[in-house]
Amino acid sequence: MSLYLLLFWEFFKTGLLAVGGGLATLPFLSDMAERTGLFTQAQLADMVAVAESTPGPIGVNTATYVGFTAGGVPGAVVATLGLITPSYLIILLIATFLKRVQDNPFVDSVFRCLRPASTALITAAGLTIARGVFLRPGAGSLWAAVDWKGVVLAAVLLACTQFIPKLKKLHPLVWILCSALVGILLF
Repeated sequence: MSLYLLLFWEFFKTGLLAVGGGLATLPFLSDMAERTGLFTQAQLADMVAVAESTPGPIGVNTATYVGFTAGGVPGAVVATLGLITPSYLIILLIATFLKRVQDNPFVDSVFRCLRPASTALITAAGLTIARGVFLRPGAGSLWAAVDWKGVVLAAVLLACTQFIPKLKKLHPLVWILCSALVGILLF
């Protein structure tokens, strides 16, 4: 299978099945890394960090980054199109039948059931990223496995952004730059 067809197909499946936004794509991307070898788990963590700090939806940004990493600019375009095509087709389908289903209790029930699934996917993605950031694989004990500098940095940033009123008002870009600078100094 050609690289571009593989990228389109993998991201088409991700776009079709990842309900709940960009973070819900992360378990699918992690699985894609393992199955295809297009990128590593470490590269995925870097891609998510970049995707979160750039404007736009995280899922689209990550698809673009993965595609670019695997196949350059054409790969970025193909992966992004693969990710958004299912949503586009579903929206067209829903718009066509909107009048018939908008008051349907079955449709309302389906969406009510999707909320917990979406929450679970986002939680799984967050735990996967946290494990990659805060734990070192292959360490003998839990104490040695924990990346304490990362834990301290995350705790300080959380405290500053959530509990200190004057600092809470700073633009998120300030926190991205501060965490990058501290990360460079610590690591």
